[in-house]
Amino acid sequence: MKAKISIDKSKKIGEIDRRIYGSFIEHLGRAVYNGIYEPSHENADECGFRRDVLELISELNVPIVRYPGGNFVSGYNWEDGIGPKSERPRKLELAWLSVETNEVGIDEFQEWAKLAETDVMMAVNLGTRGPDDARNLIEYCNSDTNTYYANLRRKNGFDKPFGFKLWCLGNEMDGDWQICHKTAEEYGRIATETAKVLKWVDPSIELVACGSSDPNMPTYGEWEKTVLDHTYDYVDYLSLHCYYGNKAQDTKNFLARAEDMDNFIKKTAKICDEIKLKKNSNKTINLSFDEWNVWYRTKDEEKTAERWQIAPHLLEEKYNFEDALLVGCMLMTLQNNCDRVKIACLAQLVNVIAPIMTENGGKAWKQTIFYPYMYASVYGNGSALSSKNESESYKSSEGWDIPYLYSSVIDSSNGELTIFAVNRSLNEDMELDVDICGFGDCTLIEHTELYYDDLNATNDKENERIKPVKRDIADNVILKKHSWNMLKYKY
Repeated sequence: MKAKISIDKSKKIGEIDRRIYGSFIEHLGRAVYNGIYEPSHENADECGFRRDVLELISELNVPIVRYPGGNFVSGYNWEDGIGPKSERPRKLELAWLSVETNEVGIDEFQEWAKLAETDVMMAVNLGTRGPDDARNLIEYCNSDTNTYYANLRRKNGFDKPFGFKLWCLGNEMDGDWQICHKTAEEYGRIATETAKVLKWVDPSIELVACGSSDPNMPTYGEWEKTVLDHTYDYVDYLSLHCYYGNKAQDTKNFLARAEDMDNFIKKTAKICDEIKLKKNSNKTINLSFDEWNVWYRTKDEEKTAERWQIAPHLLEEKYNFEDALLVGCMLMTLQNNCDRVKIACLAQLVNVIAPIMTENGGKAWKQTIFYPYMYASVYGNGSALSSKNESESYKSSEGWDIPYLYSSVIDSSNGELTIFAVNRSLNEDMELDVDICGFGDCTLIEHTELYYDDLNATNDKENERIKPVKRDIADNVILKKHSWNMLKYKY
């Protein structure tokens, strides 16, 4: 099979905001406890954080992490997780029917974020709480005033403010699974008032309003319009959430989900612009795709799990090779929409639907989706270019024509051009012709490939079967059947 990518330096989509390579840690399952935090582990530091997990996170070069939820945040009292640990309450956690010990809270998490060299995307509770709680929280986190909550932070050992610059106004407030979920009107009003007090306390912050929790929600579209009608003047981003799966065991259709994600982004951006026009505003609302991943095998696991456990094994998706291919394509989709998507969070980071897995008291290892995420985060920075792809296509189960070639192109402005590409053919290798215009002489200097013949193969603590290899540079670029690739050119 032959295919072609045509690249023109003048066809720029936009600058990539590094925050599109963000992630997410929620108080859910073993994401926090026995994930990033396990004081009894031989690799734990003096604060109880696992150094081996931090080393893997460092490889991913994660710019920002959303915290503390997720569904968890809609019932969370942030004061439970500050101050002396011996005085913190142990509580029933209703979002995931677990017991929350509150050993880790904002105090500890901001310390962990420093170790992980990442920023915190802080979420406020707009389920059981509202503006009053939010203003107290941001004073505690960001204020250097001689006032109650800023002084409480100092009393707890933190003289300098944490300085969180990105804040989420609740989580998935349209979903009936959410504690105190709301109509669009109800949420629009409380989000507006919360946004006002947050920015009054700290005008330097940016705010994310909740969009629909899924593009298939019956209220999708109308929810966005109503919420933005209320919040437009006060917020900076609208959130998108979406997960994909392959329950039907239809790999061709599964690998076409990147187009569905692209369509979701473009439709939501148009809704934002419709409200911009309605309000005659000069401000553009951009997008925060702050939950995305492959997730389906463990989707309803919490409904059958034993209730009221501490850090139970929940939503521990075991990713195979075809999952890595789609995650690679989804990252390309985010890159190709960087003119509107400024923030994105792979949900989640450790153990819970995550690229990193741990064993209680044991090893940590990389799941198959680790590598597409890592390479995008490390090498996918600069200007995204709009390229023209030519390849054969196939019909998805919905009847869409899906090109076998899926790609993104990044000009890193340091004399290197990076192409990420997936060959979605399950049977044929692809001979790729790369036509580059406007960069002078270009030389292929690296071809990194992620390939495994068995699409259902996985990594585990004993065997990292699926990992990238560097291929020899040849005159013809060959993308193996069902493979993810990174091509780097010097110009």
